[in-house]
Amino acid sequence: MSQSIQQTVTFTVPPHVVYEVLMDSQQHAAFTGGAAKISRQVGGEFSAFDGYITRRNIILVPGKQIVQSWRAADWEEGVFSTVTFKFTPVPEGTRLDFTHSDLPDGTEQEFTRGWIQNYWEQMQRHFGE
Repeated sequence: MSQSIQQTVTFTVPPHVVYEVLMDSQQHAAFTGGAAKISRQVGGEFSAFDGYITRRNIILVPGKQIVQSWRAADWEEGVFSTVTFKFTPVPEGTRLDFTHSDLPDGTEQEFTRGWIQNYWEQMQRHFGE
């Protein structure tokens, strides 16, 4: 497995709003443009981008943290990574500290760009930033 991706982004909305856009199926689909079905339970399953991404919730602390086992449909069978979203209130809104670990070797650049283009930039547009 490869090295971890670590990214930090700030949004102008409170932490609970950022948490909800990631955990609510309709809001997630609205900002990504792909169908999403998201369980709000620990141990529950998640799919996004029309089923390209699937995952299971490991830790859910509303407005504070999301930890998920995460995989892409084109990865080898049985390969899972871990994504962690930590939300911190800051004067401008929310600081999101993100880590994506255990990526398959050679996929770091693709996913580094993917999180920026498909999540952070789209979320900022969704929030009107």
